[in-house]
Amino acid sequence: MGPTSLVDFILQPPVFHPVLPYITTIFGGLTHRKMVLVQGVVHGEAERFQVDFQCGCSLMPRPDIAMHFNPRFRSQPYVICNTLQNGRWLEETKFPHLPLKKGEAFQLLFLFGEDQVQVSVNGQHFLQYQYRLPLARVDTLGVFGDVMVKSIAFLPSNPFDANRTEYPVAHPMKLNYPKLAVPYSHSLPQGLAPKGTITVRGLVCPVPERFSLSLREDQSHVPLRLSACFRARALVWSSFPDEATDHAEKVAACFPFHPQRFFELLLVCEEGSFKLALNGIPLGQYDTPRLSWGRVTELWIEGDVTLYSVLS
Repeated sequence: MGPTSLVDFILQPPVFHPVLPYITTIFGGLTHRKMVLVQGVVHGEAERFQVDFQCGCSLMPRPDIAMHFNPRFRSQPYVICNTLQNGRWLEETKFPHLPLKKGEAFQLLFLFGEDQVQVSVNGQHFLQYQYRLPLARVDTLGVFGDVMVKSIAFLPSNPFDANRTEYPVAHPMKLNYPKLAVPYSHSLPQGLAPKGTITVRGLVCPVPERFSLSLREDQSHVPLRLSACFRARALVWSSFPDEATDHAEKVAACFPFHPQRFFELLLVCEEGSFKLALNGIPLGQYDTPRLSWGRVTELWIEGDVTLYSVLS
């Protein structure tokens, strides 16, 4: 069965510039194919820091830790991974050649699979760690140590690519970034291509009326628009909306947006159609037989949203 209520579409919002030590609940816990993105800067005199995926948030007794990711900055930086169970650490695993340096920015992406977690550092695979505790028990994230964290984001994976196991493109999340100001233009110099994706991450404003995403050939020629109207609580596809031959089709789902809620919207290009997903949940397909993909050169976003990243 498909999603039936707003709750199905709620995605945990990113956290910007948290004060360490920082501990937060993971909405819905960790599940297969969920991702956690941590961006920050290592202190210039850093000795160590850690990212812990915990089974609870109690202080006494100390909760089990399913995944303890602990970079240490000695003469040759390395990472220790371990599991804490019933108050005792299990046998640790050491991963040498850590590509992090004191005083430099970093990006960590944790990709959770069925049996293990994979970790990339600055976009490159670094390690994989086998679970010793059930992933379903993990419901808390903790970050501690000698780093300044810029953002933490909890992201779904592409629901239309179930067999994909490699890391997705995980560009930084940005807060109040002038180049992402709305209305926003995103260039598509090569046009669109089959299997291509467009990912838009942002936050709905406190008192929204509408927002839209348009694929444009130029300012006067819009072959496709996706519009969200909060008063009518409708999400609508429109082909050639500014022409006499326009065609509109409501997305067959409950209205999935809500004021001050974070969202990740995914458009997947198929031959003659688009697939749509919101917060990792498929919302169906829209046929576009008249669309000349190679002629689409711009994604235009306007309305009552704040953008954190736009990828294509």
